[in-house]
Amino acid sequence: MKHPHPQPAADARTVSRVVPEPTALKALAHPVRLRMLGMLRIDGPATATQLAARLGLNSGATSYHLRQLAQYGFIEEAPHASRRDRWWRASHELTSVPASEAEGEALDLDIAFNQAALSLQVGQMQQALEEYAELPAEWRKATAADDIIIPMTADQAEALTKRLRDVILEAMQAAPRLGEAASQEAGMVPFYVMLHAFPYPGRLPHREGEGEP
Repeated sequence: MKHPHPQPAADARTVSRVVPEPTALKALAHPVRLRMLGMLRIDGPATATQLAARLGLNSGATSYHLRQLAQYGFIEEAPHASRRDRWWRASHELTSVPASEAEGEALDLDIAFNQAALSLQVGQMQQALEEYAELPAEWRKATAADDIIIPMTADQAEALTKRLRDVILEAMQAAPRLGEAASQEAGMVPFYVMLHAFPYPGRLPHREGEGEP
């Protein structure tokens, strides 16, 4: 989820977040690592073996990806009664990747991360659609798949996306932290909100110098 850093309300809890450096962002721009990080955030601590079973991978592969996530501070070892296995937990609730104003490699890394995130999100959306008919009626009513096109200037569009992000973050601040017992109460499940906002493709000219031979 990409967003700026609004100030939380006085009575809201603080949502922990990480803003990756370009090198760390490169390590995160991998669909399997993004899925693993999401699992640890949603379901709480797990071992490499447990994650391997969920992902259909071998534990050697998941151990490698976990070490990469730990190296850049996305996850950390979790205290656990079992001394035979190494348990991991997410270090933060959100990964904040502000829109890149840089050029060159930094922009390439931003695009690579967004591509990996989009691949994961499309897969989740497809699975949600496949499960839609089996959802209880109240959850079908809560589900949305809207696309709305509005004529806007860049400043107006930026202001709108900021307002939408703020509303989503306020809801997260008012909710229990993912992975904790309170978030597993009766009637409460992880609710996935995606925000994609962009100029309609093909309607803006290339920046000066782009597309030239």
